[in-house]
Amino acid sequence: MLLALIKISVTLMSSYDKEALKKFRLSGKILRKVREEIKKFVQEDMLMIDVCEKAEKLIRENGGKPAFPCNVSINEIAAHYTSPPNDNKRIPKKSLVKVDIGVHLDGYVTDTAVTICFNPEYRSLAETAKQALKTAIDNIRPEMSTSSLGAIIEKTIKSRGFKPISNLTGHQVGKYLVHAGTSIPNVSQLSFSKVKLGAVYALEPFVTLPDAVGRVENGEEATIFRFLRSKSTKDVYAKQLLKYIEENFRTLPFAERWLRGVVPPEYHKKAFQELLVCKAIMSYPIFVEISRKPVAQAEHTVLIVEDGCEVLT
Repeated sequence: MLLALIKISVTLMSSYDKEALKKFRLSGKILRKVREEIKKFVQEDMLMIDVCEKAEKLIRENGGKPAFPCNVSINEIAAHYTSPPNDNKRIPKKSLVKVDIGVHLDGYVTDTAVTICFNPEYRSLAETAKQALKTAIDNIRPEMSTSSLGAIIEKTIKSRGFKPISNLTGHQVGKYLVHAGTSIPNVSQLSFSKVKLGAVYALEPFVTLPDAVGRVENGEEATIFRFLRSKSTKDVYAKQLLKYIEENFRTLPFAERWLRGVVPPEYHKKAFQELLVCKAIMSYPIFVEISRKPVAQAEHTVLIVEDGCEVLT
């Protein structure tokens, strides 16, 4: 999942002890199982909320917790759409569906995504995202510059006749952090960052058509949120809602539908809006390809080892 980088006062490690690595690996194992089940579950004309809630339920049933809300992003929407409460949107026929899911165990995050293609016209686009991801996995190694890895990803995508999304990146993950500092670009760019031994990264190519702009912009909707800070508020229900958010999600993103029943339903909307207005919580807008061309995505989380990487998902 690609989220805007925001500085958080959480210690980030580039290498982990045996117990932490055990949790990363188990998190990835759960996520891999859920991803494969969801690939078979998603169908045209299905309610998007059913996909989100199925994925999140499977994560919990397998012993993990969602690291962020399940994203179901359709066609030109590249990322960040999850169903709000009572969502009635359906997966369109002949669409390109990106399902992006994450798991955490005691805060240790893994992240994966798959594109499900219901339109034969876009199969090559979806396959190119998968091939770009495979190439990144095959080439990543300790002390490699992230700009070199981005150039390799870009070359793979362009060699197949498509275009990378230049302002979306992969990202380092950490404890209670989905986006933990170092970004992994999908294009060649000037950067002095290097891949670090023992660090964990989500590699995440986004691909679009050759005649697209190849960049995303913020859309009007925002359905994913995150705790920012404790704030005093006179609204007793806003206070109750914020306490629940801070205790249950910490620095991780959440969906509004995860708050069902925390306060009486007739007071929820006003209390939730109060938290947004006072900046106790923030929202992440959906990302939309500027020229409204379809976008495909593929993602794995990897642990950097001496001779390359270990795929966790």
